[in-house]
Amino acid sequence: MAEIIQKDGTWTFDGDAVRIVPGRDKVVGLLRQTLGEVVVPLHALAGISHEPGRKTGRLRLKLREGADPLLQVTGGRLPESSDPYRLTVDADRTGVAEYFVDEVRNALLLDQVDAGPADAYLLAGPAVPISVAAGDGTVAFDGDRVALDWNWTTEEAKSSGGPREFRVADLRTVEWSPSKGLDNGWIRFTLAGAPAAPAPKYDPYTVELFGFKKDPLMALVAAAVAVRMPHPRDASSPDEPVPSLSPAPVPELAASAPGPTAPEDHDALLRRLRELGDLHQGGILTAEEFAAAKQAILRRF
Repeated sequence: MAEIIQKDGTWTFDGDAVRIVPGRDKVVGLLRQTLGEVVVPLHALAGISHEPGRKTGRLRLKLREGADPLLQVTGGRLPESSDPYRLTVDADRTGVAEYFVDEVRNALLLDQVDAGPADAYLLAGPAVPISVAAGDGTVAFDGDRVALDWNWTTEEAKSSGGPREFRVADLRTVEWSPSKGLDNGWIRFTLAGAPAAPAPKYDPYTVELFGFKKDPLMALVAAAVAVRMPHPRDASSPDEPVPSLSPAPVPELAASAPGPTAPEDHDALLRRLRELGDLHQGGILTAEEFAAAKQAILRRF
């Protein structure tokens, strides 16, 4: 068991999953507070890193592409305060953070977790029912039906048709885009067979977002809907590939991730062997665990 407790949140690893509980500090974004506890199974992870700093460092989980519906719909565009897979670490807890990283990396290595893309969502996504009012409308989702309603800021061309309601089974895509600079964001639902959508301001199946505090919560709605739709890598629909929205791979995480897709850097592998030896001598790894991990690394030379 490894655990690190900070104002930003608490991360616990029991060998099978990383359990993330957001903190109550003012820097913790509304999205993280609303999402609540997240359990990331080991087989959904591609890697983990600790980035030390003079005053504070940062722990960061790297999930496998396509494993998490929230990452899929946000594509690395969440602000840092809203990212549930980052943890701010005080400088005096650096040792604990590094121990946590070693525990997760060793488990990934021992279990030979594939760091490649996932063919199905491995996280459950946000809880339903969920309802968010932001921008020019409100989106409510009960796990089957999506309902859109409008407010006084909505363009008449959009609101004149009244509220909209449709089932997840009728959707082709759900998309979320944050506000950026002078450009408004949006959450858009595209029904199967629908023509090209107008601008978000006029689209009756899109809620336009103005850059206010509750905007990121629409990403939770999008994720809750997306996890109940066919996975982007679903082999049953090869004619309609969905482009990846996951963040670009982080070099230091990709290099540390186990599996056949990891770069075969011999110097790094030798360092990892020495680290495993130290862990074995320190009593953290048993003889059997050390032997299995050693063989796994040797096979990658």
